[in-house]
Amino acid sequence: MARQITNAKPRDMLKTLASFRTYMGHHKYALFGVALLVIVSTGVNLWGTFQIRTVVNKYILPGDYQGLVHFIIFMGIVYAIGATSTAIYKQLMIHTSQKIVKEMRQDLFDRMQKLPIKYFDSHTHGEIMSHFTNDLDTVQDAFNNCFDNLIQSFIMIVGTLILIFVLSWQLSLIVLFCMIIMYFVIQYLSKRSKYYFSHQQAAMGNLNGFIEEMVDGVKVVKVFNHEEKNIEEFNRRNEILQHASTEALTYSGRTIPTVVSISYFNYALVACIGGFFTIAGMMDLGSLSSYLIFVRQTAQPVNQFTQQLNFVLAAMAGAERIFEMMAEKEEIDDGKVTLARVRVHHDGTISECQEYTGHWAWRHPRDDGSIELVQLKGDVRFHDVVFGYNEDVTILKDINLFAKPGQKIAFVGSTGAGKTTITNLINRFYDIHSGSITYDGIDIKLIKKDDLRKSISIVLQDTHLFTGTIADNIRYGKLNATMDEVIEAAKLANAHSFIKRLPDGYNTMLSGDGANLSQGQRQLLAIARAAIANPPVLILDEATSSIDTRTEKLIEKGMDRLMENRTVFVIAHRLSTVRNSNAIMVLDHGEIIERGSHDELIAQKGRYYQLYTGQFELD
Repeated sequence: MARQITNAKPRDMLKTLASFRTYMGHHKYALFGVALLVIVSTGVNLWGTFQIRTVVNKYILPGDYQGLVHFIIFMGIVYAIGATSTAIYKQLMIHTSQKIVKEMRQDLFDRMQKLPIKYFDSHTHGEIMSHFTNDLDTVQDAFNNCFDNLIQSFIMIVGTLILIFVLSWQLSLIVLFCMIIMYFVIQYLSKRSKYYFSHQQAAMGNLNGFIEEMVDGVKVVKVFNHEEKNIEEFNRRNEILQHASTEALTYSGRTIPTVVSISYFNYALVACIGGFFTIAGMMDLGSLSSYLIFVRQTAQPVNQFTQQLNFVLAAMAGAERIFEMMAEKEEIDDGKVTLARVRVHHDGTISECQEYTGHWAWRHPRDDGSIELVQLKGDVRFHDVVFGYNEDVTILKDINLFAKPGQKIAFVGSTGAGKTTITNLINRFYDIHSGSITYDGIDIKLIKKDDLRKSISIVLQDTHLFTGTIADNIRYGKLNATMDEVIEAAKLANAHSFIKRLPDGYNTMLSGDGANLSQGQRQLLAIARAAIANPPVLILDEATSSIDTRTEKLIEKGMDRLMENRTVFVIAHRLSTVRNSNAIMVLDHGEIIERGSHDELIAQKGRYYQLYTGQFELD
């Protein structure tokens, strides 16, 4: 299948080449070897064509059969060297290109892991994935097929022009004029085919998007009897795609026949005039023989060079997008406080140790060089916190709250009130504009993010399961957990019973984000994953939203055990799940408008009372 030419070109070619040169520099000797072998291979091809003059003039016309045999053997050896060079550089180019693409893919993935959450909020998953698929594939394709071919085509064009001028400068003026015409014809047809290929891609994306929508919403389509209307719309979009594809392939298909036709005309004209030159004694027969072969093969390198150059430009555009993602600023982490394993002595003092004891402390370096150990308890406090995802829009306004170790704090409010934002700030997914957040008395900005997040587990409303066994997904919360710990965590989340009923139990393979499980079962596994981490701070963001009332009651006991002796932040729409909280925070437009226990807030008969009694509904 012929590759499609796109309009993609890098905005800043020099900058992209500078970034690309870094990767090529890691393999400069291999690429230099490829270039050298391409020169040898192409040079042999040009030399062989030029030597036809020698064969005709020196051996065939004089009838020197012995000399002809010796020269043919010599040419065979030279051609064997050229063929060997071609075989070697092709393999070397494949290995080198794969290594370069591997390094780019690795660096891109490494950078993606270090990007802040804000980057993923502002870029779609499809956009990010396109860097790993379309853009890297384009770069790989260019390396595999274009690097050596560009060098070869360039040498062929330059070498052919030089040698034909050596053989006959008069005839070469005709060839040069035809090559110029050929170049402009290729440029015109390529420009038109690019235009229509871009329309074809847009039409294809439009049609595929429509098909995807209809497949996803097939039940809705049938309920409202929209089949006929959808067929009409499909036919309309399909006709647009047909027209764009026809025009694109028409102009693309005209390129080679047109170039070949010009080449044939050029060949016929040069052959006729060259014949007259030979008869007139202005040119020998051997030179004419070599010349005609050169003329016959001029079209191919010109056409190939133009096509390969377009593919390289498209690859550079893809590489530019990759390098732009690599240039994104990493998540800033200037914290110095880390987690350390400690042993708690009988007198209440703690000391650092290497073995696992189940106790942790913050290892806090002081300005005087000393190290202070602050036992990890889970005391979280907000002090006049102001935050907004954008500088111009404030989401949270002067938030003050505290959660003592072992307390359960619930957040209630309408969608967009700032509930999830508060929990995102505890993890330092985002940094606050002003105020401070302390964790066991330490400003979280001083704590290394990895260590901060190790001490916190989150159960999100939107569960995500990875490809692997159920045991592997639970163990994601603690990678070195034993099977007994996995089972205990599953029992705690009340997931053990349904797991045992599966054919392969804990070894059941999950794929497609756990598509073979119900939403409630996926949520239970997410809770088990949080439980196995055994953190001092637990965040439940609508953790039971996908669980039916019966299942919710079944796991209440397990959830109570999970939350025991932990600082817990709960976000819930079901107010029944927050009744036993130590404190309930009612948020509205980024402000805490009410706080207190369930009974206290009911007695106040304010917003919480209205929510609980159904007089006011959560949006």
